[in-house]
Amino acid sequence: MILPWSRLGQELPQQILGTQDSGVPDRPRAAQARLAEAVGLCASIGLVVVHDAILPLRIRRPSTLLGEGQVATQGRALSRLHVTVVVVDAMLSPVQQRNLERAWGCKVIDRTGLILDIFGERAATKEGTLQVELAHLEYQRSRLVRSWTHLERQRGGFGFLGGPGETQIEADRRLIDERLVRLKKDLEQVRRTRGLHRSARKRVPFPVVALVGYTNAGKSTLFNALTGAEVVVKDQLFATLDPTMRGLRLPSGRRAILSDTVGFISELPHELVEAFRATLEEVSQADVILHVRDAAHPDTAAQRADVMKVLDEMVADGALEASWPSRTIEVLNKADLMGGVEGVTVRAGAVAVSAITGDGLRALAEAIDARIAEGMEIASYEIAPEDGARIAWLYQHGAVVTRSDDDTAVRVTVRLLPADRARFERLA
Repeated sequence: MILPWSRLGQELPQQILGTQDSGVPDRPRAAQARLAEAVGLCASIGLVVVHDAILPLRIRRPSTLLGEGQVATQGRALSRLHVTVVVVDAMLSPVQQRNLERAWGCKVIDRTGLILDIFGERAATKEGTLQVELAHLEYQRSRLVRSWTHLERQRGGFGFLGGPGETQIEADRRLIDERLVRLKKDLEQVRRTRGLHRSARKRVPFPVVALVGYTNAGKSTLFNALTGAEVVVKDQLFATLDPTMRGLRLPSGRRAILSDTVGFISELPHELVEAFRATLEEVSQADVILHVRDAAHPDTAAQRADVMKVLDEMVADGALEASWPSRTIEVLNKADLMGGVEGVTVRAGAVAVSAITGDGLRALAEAIDARIAEGMEIASYEIAPEDGARIAWLYQHGAVVTRSDDDTAVRVTVRLLPADRARFERLA
């Protein structure tokens, strides 16, 4: 595991995992924490890290990214340890990847390739498998020029025309392009199916609450604590890839749908953002967004910035409304590692919780309830006393503000979501 690290105006010494990082206040992410995250990514797919280092970069070299001396020094260490796979925690161009493989005599993958491999191993549903395969092919298409010299060989021409035939690399690229077209059609069908499911939920309208956050922030644990579900929970990065939904009963008695989504990470590959658009659409359609943070993590502020960046990119692509912050509740999780919710500093509108101990979950449920209520409309109705079904419907789907009864009518003032109000008035 090698982490190239550069910071304008400052050179960092080479460090090995486990040493102390002096830290710089304005550094967006500590190099040591970034290396620990990368080692965790490797471990999550069974790679055993026998060597890791942080290398200072004065300049990013187009040929190898690293300097000649660094390439040589790391090459000797890798040879001594008989390393078969090197993970460079940076974005490598196809040329850089090829040259490093030649210099070190082993397979080299970059951060994007590592994350794609993790997603490929974890995807369980057909949708997740399609998304991962699409991202893989988009990534590999530009990397057919690596050290595979057989790709330069030429095949014979087709049909009755003379002239040169199709090279192996052209054939492989054509096959990839054909597969990409099929995958995009299949994913478009997935999006349409999700749209139909959302339309069905709107006919029996319950507010949707979506969990988002940095990978391993405890979203699935919180999901289980709030709903009583048994979603797989593991202390590893990207334990959840495929979205899961469960019913949620709020303190007001109102029901909602809670959706657990894939975790984000710094420098999330563009291929994955595009491929997982169908999954992220659940976030765009949510009435309330819970941004779950690991409050005990030393880089929690940088992780928050990474999540915000991905959501802002969704706004730029038209996949998310710019008003999303107004329906977001920040959830500072893992308060048990900080002495309880009292030990967590929270900003206005945020809630500190421990999904493990349950501390703060009641306050979170009340905050969700209040945020949903903000989007409700106030309406008044007169209902015949014998029409108990309609009165019960209002109590189930709304928040009754006032009620007065006499022999002729039951007069209620109630807060309802716009969709619920329209549905109730259609029932009249």
